[in-house]
Amino acid sequence: MPTSPEFRWLGCLPYHDALHLQHELVDARRTGAIGDTVLLLEHEPVYTIGRTPDKSSLHGATPALPHPAVEISRGGQATYHGPGQLVGYLILDLQPLGRDLHRYLRALEEALIDLSATLGVPATRRDAMTGVWVGPRKLASIGVGVRHWIALHGFALNVTPECLEGFNAIIPCGLTGVAMTCLATEASRPSLTVIETAERAAAPVRAALAGLRAATG
Repeated sequence: MPTSPEFRWLGCLPYHDALHLQHELVDARRTGAIGDTVLLLEHEPVYTIGRTPDKSSLHGATPALPHPAVEISRGGQATYHGPGQLVGYLILDLQPLGRDLHRYLRALEEALIDLSATLGVPATRRDAMTGVWVGPRKLASIGVGVRHWIALHGFALNVTPECLEGFNAIIPCGLTGVAMTCLATEASRPSLTVIETAERAAAPVRAALAGLRAATG
């Protein structure tokens, strides 16, 4: 199998359809039927939360959510997915990448920081906070799951202002008082689209994974 992942653009999908596809691809990756695969897409409006007994982030801002909520097998608190946001699901064998989730998360952050830089947006990390930021504003969320060292889930990168309103009903990632932002606003590019951003994503994601692979020897 090739060491560089295959990228697929799926358009806008209901969350459960994409989740079912991820599980199918994880099984196929585990048996070697496919190589590493990255799904790029948008979602119909939905909230997701990791498997945690603390659901306060999902109901912290409003008494009723305006969109469905789904509990899934990634880490982390509540987030929102919807049109205007680029979602990346990475179905990867982590064994050649060192089986180190901390380093894998940092590689995903690096990829999104480099992607943002192609649009002139100075995104950064923040200590002890997984994700990508522009100053105090959060630009992207990251949450991964692992089955038999095959990774699934991935990142959600806010591209247009359309995706920001959905965050108002929750406490994003359980971080009280955090303002969410998007690439179009930070880059002063009101015409920026999710498809254009997806087209820019492959190179920085491949580079970050190649760097992770090289670092593991």
